[in-house]
Amino acid sequence: MDKIFKTLALILLLNSQSFFAQQIKNNHKIQEVNLKLDESENQIISKENHQKLDNQIAELKKKQKELENKKKSLAKCEDNLKSTKKKINKLELENQKIENKIATASISDEETQKQSIKTKENEVNIQKLKLSQTTQQKELEKAISTL
Repeated sequence: MDKIFKTLALILLLNSQSFFAQQIKNNHKIQEVNLKLDESENQIISKENHQKLDNQIAELKKKQKELENKKKSLAKCEDNLKSTKKKINKLELENQKIENKIATASISDEETQKQSIKTKENEVNIQKLKLSQTTQQKELEKAISTL
């Protein structure tokens, strides 16, 4: 009977070791599957994050380009305004010279009339340029406000 108990004990021991080995093997497989699931989930999350970053980069590049275009527009408006001011100053200076020439020089009536006509033409051009200057000033203010 002692041998039977020992044999039964040995069989139970072997069965329990086999059972524990099977459990350990199953647990190991479950861990591997969980690890693969976690890795695939991390890859998906990583792809989504990369896509979001790419979208943000594209949006920032778009905004940067818009800002650069606005800066160019602003610089162009400023240049146009400066150019107009120079033209106005040049015409005003020319009128002063003509008026000084008329007042100080002994010139014929015909030449005086020609010079007066020239001053009137310059005055008309100055007025046109001042209108342009006002428009350009508004464009400049608009360009500044968009920044």
